Amino acid sequence: MLKSVLAAVLLFSFTGCSRTQESGQFVKSKPISNTKGAGAALETATLAGGCFWCIETIFEDLKGVEKVESGYSGGTVDNPTYKQVCGGETGHAEVVQITFDPSVISYGKLLEIFFHIHDPTTLNRQGADVGDQYRSAIFCHDQTQKETAEKVRSEIQASGLWKDPIVTEIVPFEKFYSAEDYHQDYYKSNPEQGYCSMVIAPKVQKFYKEYKDYLKDGVGN
Repeated sequence: MLKSVLAAVLLFSFTGCSRTQESGQFVKSKPISNTKGAGAALETATLAGGCFWCIETIFEDLKGVEKVESGYSGGTVDNPTYKQVCGGETGHAEVVQITFDPSVISYGKLLEIFFHIHDPTTLNRQGADVGDQYRSAIFCHDQTQKETAEKVRSEIQASGLWKDPIVTEIVPFEKFYSAEDYHQDYYKSNPEQGYCSMVIAPKVQKFYKEYKDYLKDGVGN
């Protein structure tokens, strides 16, 4: 389904692994080298929370996040196109793949933010965006991420942040396919586009207010 400005009616609120298939077990991936010379190796998180345009820009603005890329995970077709994914032909979810420095921001904090910036209680849907490509999911790169994801999901459910049961999937990461170039940094490149101005912008501004201490210097001013 094409993203529609009808999604502007969505009520949004804040309160508050590479894996290889070996007998179904997680195999810890090799850490990414930190080219900036910091002490900690960079890590990767892969998250699905509806339209990747919405969540990409929020994670890009966090301290400790080195890179965010929009793409597709969780499907059965190699090298899917946006048209195929939107048509429900591949089983992929729209995701963001986040490269981050765990010495600055933890995986658990990323997940806490993730559960605040989308509705994890609606199955295969975010507002007017409907289909399994918009499902809520955490694709874990190793066993530690899986355990952290289960813990954070339980804590968020118990907190009462969302009154309905959380339906976010916690599944092993297998493959990530980068989305087409025009999807990358879409909100920041197209702030006047209808979906961006009516749906994404209010979410971003509310996020800036609630998480100002976690923002990179100069963001949200």
